[in-house]
Amino acid sequence: MTTLDKAIIASYEHGGNRFELYVDPDAAYAYKEGRKPDLKNILVSEEIYSDAKKGERAKAEPVQKTFGTSDIVKILEFILKNGEIQLTTEQRKKKLEEKRKQIVAILLREAIDPRTNAPHTQLRIENALDEARISLDPFKDPRDQLPDIIKELRLILPLKFEKIRIAVKISPLYAHKCYSVLKNYGMMQEEWAKDGSFIAVVEIFGGMQGEFYDRVNKLTNGSVETKLLKQ
Repeated sequence: MTTLDKAIIASYEHGGNRFELYVDPDAAYAYKEGRKPDLKNILVSEEIYSDAKKGERAKAEPVQKTFGTSDIVKILEFILKNGEIQLTTEQRKKKLEEKRKQIVAILLREAIDPRTNAPHTQLRIENALDEARISLDPFKDPRDQLPDIIKELRLILPLKFEKIRIAVKISPLYAHKCYSVLKNYGMMQEEWAKDGSFIAVVEIFGGMQGEFYDRVNKLTNGSVETKLLKQ
């Protein structure tokens, strides 16, 4: 557990009252993100403050009225789940980088350039994010942030989100090896030919087609037939 000078503040406001706790930054976020199963070694101080930086303690009556208890562990649990937690500069930078990578990965897999119907490159997406100066939320799920991000990105980068269907024919030698892979990609139709070949139709996001072709070519040593189907 960290020392008080390296602790961060977890806070909750209700009914005009503010309640603050000093918590260990790593342990608090590990718990909030589900990586830590219990509340051990999160509290740095056994005090509930109305203003932690000034050292002003919260009065007992509003604490009891707000949380229905004076048990500091139960209050800690409530604040971690419902309140706000400060980020250290290092934590904020790390979380923003993680969110940015996740958003870029989604766009690479699911979006295409409507002018060419080909996926955008990673560099092009990253440059567009920089140019648009999009602010990311370090806590919010990337999927929840995506609509606003796409709206801003489209002012700079043409984006189209649609699924495509690809017909695949795999020789008997590799058919069984590829079956589970095709199923994971979203296999819609399947049949076994008389010669033992496997024929299937998969539906994927347009941005995934390059990845898909690379995968099935590697699995079959290039002995695969594919055809992009018209929608």
